[in-house]
Amino acid sequence: MNNALNGAHVLVTRPVHQAENLCRIIEQQGGIAVRFPTLQIVGLDNISDSQSDNLSAATNPLIQLSKYRWLIFTSANAVNFALKANGGKIARFQVTQIAAIGQATAKELELAGLQATIIPEQGYDSESLLAMPQLQHVNGQGILIVRGQGGREELANVLRSRGANVEYWEVYKRVIPDYDSFQVISLLGQDKLDVVIITSCEALQNLLAMLGTNYKKRLAMVPLVVISERIRQLAGDMGFMRIAVTECPSDLAILDAAIAVIIERGNKRGIEWLN
Repeated sequence: MNNALNGAHVLVTRPVHQAENLCRIIEQQGGIAVRFPTLQIVGLDNISDSQSDNLSAATNPLIQLSKYRWLIFTSANAVNFALKANGGKIARFQVTQIAAIGQATAKELELAGLQATIIPEQGYDSESLLAMPQLQHVNGQGILIVRGQGGREELANVLRSRGANVEYWEVYKRVIPDYDSFQVISLLGQDKLDVVIITSCEALQNLLAMLGTNYKKRLAMVPLVVISERIRQLAGDMGFMRIAVTECPSDLAILDAAIAVIIERGNKRGIEWLN
């Protein structure tokens, strides 16, 4: 085991089922991974009730897959919950083209025996996917976006502006977990929380909600490691003073950024602080 983190307490806010590998490599580098999930991902009990107004009443739109030129999966969770909602069957997925919003999503598709037709060459968000040549000329094409409940509208709005017929299939929702905050509050009170890892805007908002307003000021003094400029902007607007943005959303990139924060060598690792 290396000791790059030298006993630092690193708060990991990912959902339980997505946090363990990151926690493991933090501990391999001598850190103390503080598990505090601020999001819980759950399947929707009634998929049809959760759809946007423009989606047909069919419980499973994959039954009508011939309507769609493209299936766009916005996350690894979208892949997993779509498969569950589809009875674990993947044959119907193979008759149209598939887009993945990032490498993690593409990997989940591959594990399910599916191949993404397009993955953003750079970036891992809606804007990166929209920049791909295959999605520039989609006039008249049917597109099904598979996502979580209440996701961003940018992807659908732009595709519709290009003439596409866009529908949603929302297969999971994000909820605030019932999780004891005593350890985190104790570490904050002792100034022993060294860095907080945030991988979504909602995770950050939920963290503040779970700890309460009394701890907002103290929490804002703790360095954040975030995976996108969008999260960085939100954190800055919320009053956080030191925010490092990773090069990509992988666990290793997050670890590298956390190490850079802890050993105060951010400038040598390309970390930019928001002052």
